Amino acid sequence: AIECADRVSTVSPTYANEIMTPTYSHRLHFILARNSAKVSGILNGIDVDFYNPAADPDIPVHFSADTAHDKVQNKLAFQREYGLPEDAGAPMMAVISRLASHKGIDLISHVLRNVLDTYPNAQFVVLGTGEGQFEHYFRQLEQDYRDRVRSFILYNRALSKKIYAAADIFLMPSAQEPCGLAQMIALRYGTIPVVREVGGLKDSVFDSADNYGNGFTFKNYDIADMCNAVKRALAGIYDNTGWHQLTWRAMCSDNSWERSAQDYINVYQDTLNW
Repeated sequence: AIECADRVSTVSPTYANEIMTPTYSHRLHFILARNSAKVSGILNGIDVDFYNPAADPDIPVHFSADTAHDKVQNKLAFQREYGLPEDAGAPMMAVISRLASHKGIDLISHVLRNVLDTYPNAQFVVLGTGEGQFEHYFRQLEQDYRDRVRSFILYNRALSKKIYAAADIFLMPSAQEPCGLAQMIALRYGTIPVVREVGGLKDSVFDSADNYGNGFTFKNYDIADMCNAVKRALAGIYDNTGWHQLTWRAMCSDNSWERSAQDYINVYQDTLNW
């Protein structure tokens, strides 16, 4: 199919480059590299009507980029509903994912206790199912930090949107991620992603160290590097003005299908001109 096709597309520009290498190609890198001129990476989009904090029926309080100060009311409502200390100033981290190693859950499991011990008012919420070792880890984490951790080992789309709306920080340190949608949804809800620079994560989340980015990133699949990125994000929360600006930039990120559709149109038109 690759040899015979006029064009080959995949789901992000960075992943289009990654599949030219043995690490990500499942042994197709020779064929893909030989056909690299016809390979394009187009980032996926999300349904911005379904994931719309200004009108989402599944969250208690609606908000937009211009009213992002109202987002905290969703945190307070979540804390009340699920028995966490009701504290607007408590940083809330979240994971919504399949609980699998390639999603970076092993990194998260090595980092969380250190982070929770360093920031004694920080809270953590996880939603997902997957490998038994990780389901057990998060259940045990809730037992050990009963007043600060909630583990929902299940699939629940409505609950996921409550968590997106409530959390301050979204953890997604994938080992590999062709595109990823969760980080885009998090941005839409003003929840700042901490991601590894891989695949579509690299193409949609940009480090805020330059005061222009929309999240926090790290490069190496390394415990210390991830821990540093998470702690940078947590430290950033205490800069009220800077965090408000970061939240605004995150919510203004364009991850709509309209953007992606135009990229596909451009590829199709370019193909016809070959």
